[in-house]
Order: sequence, then C-alpha cells, then structure tokens
Amino acid sequence: MTYSPFSIEGASRPGRWLVTCDHAANTVPPTVADGDLGLGPQDMARHIAFDIGAAGVSAALAERLNAPAIFSNFSRLVIDPNRGEDDPTLLMKLYDGTIIPANRHADVAEREHRLTTCYRPYHDALTKLAARPATVIVSIHSFTPQLRGRGLRPWEIGVLYAHDSRLARPLLDLLRSERDLTVGDNEPYSGHLPGDAVDRHALRHGRPNVLIELRNDLIADAAGQQVWADRLAPILETALAQTQL
Repeated sequence: MTYSPFSIEGASRPGRWLVTCDHAANTVPPTVADGDLGLGPQDMARHIAFDIGAAGVSAALAERLNAPAIFSNFSRLVIDPNRGEDDPTLLMKLYDGTIIPANRHADVAEREHRLTTCYRPYHDALTKLAARPATVIVSIHSFTPQLRGRGLRPWEIGVLYAHDSRLARPLLDLLRSERDLTVGDNEPYSGHLPGDAVDRHALRHGRPNVLIELRNDLIADAAGQQVWADRLAPILETALAQTQL
C-alpha cells in the first residue's frame, strides 16, 4: 500500500471553514527509521506522538460545518508540521521526559528527508485547500491533562490565537458563557509561534483563524469526539457570524 503523508475529507464541501488537524496520527512512515522510532507501543500511544482524539473531532466537526478537513499522517515525533522549518523543535529528541532514540543522531540529510516525504507534502496540500475563497481556518489539537512533574491543567478547552483575534474573541466569550467549562485564553500554550501552521496558512494571508485545544481525556473515544463536535459546530458558526467577516 502506498504511503501518503496526509488525507483530506470532504474536499468538495462548500462551507467556508477549513478544519485542520496537524497532529492527527502516530504513524511512522516506512522510509523513516524503517518505520520505528525506537519507542514502544505504549509511548507511541501517548500524547507525545500525536494529539489523542483530535482526528475524530476534526472529522466530525468538518462534517457538521459542511467543510473540508485535512489530516497529517505522520507522528509529530517524525517531524512536527506545526513548526516552521527553521524551528529547533521541528525534530524532537526529547519530549515530556522521553528520549526519541531514532532522533538522537538525526543529521541534516535525515531532516531534509522527513521534510520532503512528510512535512512539505502536507503543507502543499493545505495551501491548496486554504486558497478557496473566503476560507476560515479552525485548527483542532488536544492536550494532556498533566505533563510529567507539572500540576494538573484546569481547562477543558483552550482558544489559541496571535495578533488576529477577530474570531478568537467572540469564540472565547461564547465558550465562557457555557457554565460547565473552564476556558483557557492562549492556554495551555501560547497562540503565536512564528512559522507554525496557522501563521503560514492564515495569518500571512489575512484569513480568519483560531486554534482549539481540547483536553484529551474528554475526546479519547468516539463518543466524546462526537459530543465535542456537536457542541463546537454551532458555537463556531455563531462566533463567525458575530465577526461579520
């Protein structure tokens, strides 16, 4: 079976939204370290390898928004599509206390190989999808409830954004009106990392955008993924309508 570094669902759907899932899979392509980064199945199933539950939420959300969705098909440990090509964390050697054996001695040639076979094809496909008229990008990610040696994170959901907060601000207000949610404002991460996927495909082109982080224990199974897609779709549509963009 031929390997593809990305997949697209609903390419012909007419909705303005484009749902992106940068960390959808924990796949290690067969041409990268012979398909084995040196980690066991337990580590490859952890948040260090991919965003648990994000792919399922993205697929269900895109369906409800009648919009296309794009998914990476390589682990963030192979190479991180949500980093710029010059970012020092593009190819991680240590993540949340875990050494990545196949990355410890990866050289410039190996980095270029992974860029060519995984990273750039994904971004080329995303560029084409985002070029549709009036595209609005929503990027779906998930976060672990607790990093090693750190405190519990209190949020169920985080809204991340950079200088363009046109969509993020009404979305934050709407989510905060949901009484059962603790909402992170640029938490648990900063919303601006120069060269990241939102910067590359939204900010540089003036496209409305937001990145949503969901706590991964809430979306670890199909039921939770459907619940959050059902919940987010109308809120996103309302937030977009309020921007009058």
